Amino acid sequence: MENLDLAKNTVVGILKAGCKAEEFLGNTLKPFKISLQQFNVLRILRGRKGIPANLQTVQKRMIHKMSNTTRLIDKLIDKKLVKRKICKDNRRKIEIFITQEGLNLLSQLDALIQKTEAETLVPLSLEEQKNLRHLINKITLSR
Repeated sequence: MENLDLAKNTVVGILKAGCKAEEFLGNTLKPFKISLQQFNVLRILRGRKGIPANLQTVQKRMIHKMSNTTRLIDKLIDKKLVKRKICKDNRRKIEIFITQEGLNLLSQLDALIQKTEAETLVPLSLEEQKNLRHLINKITLSR
């Protein structure tokens, strides 16, 4: 029974820490009228360095796997941060690109997000952060 309580309390602790990190990052993004999920999509697209992505590629790389990725992309298109084109070679395929406006926004956000990430981890030493990262990788890469 003690092992079950430890597992439960550990998972609850992981979830609480994740919520706290999301809250901090969300507060940083709020003045820019962008959600954490939208920010995640923009970073995924920027990381492709001009190579278009399709919806499945974006969804696969997202932190939060969600069924409403299409709606998320549509909101980014409305904000002119992302554009969508029909593939020349396969008209059934939609290609998604980050716009210059999207790149400019990420450039504005990069330092602010880095600062927020660092502030989130202030209670941990660098060695503890490395250990935590190692342990998180053991969980996330095991399945």
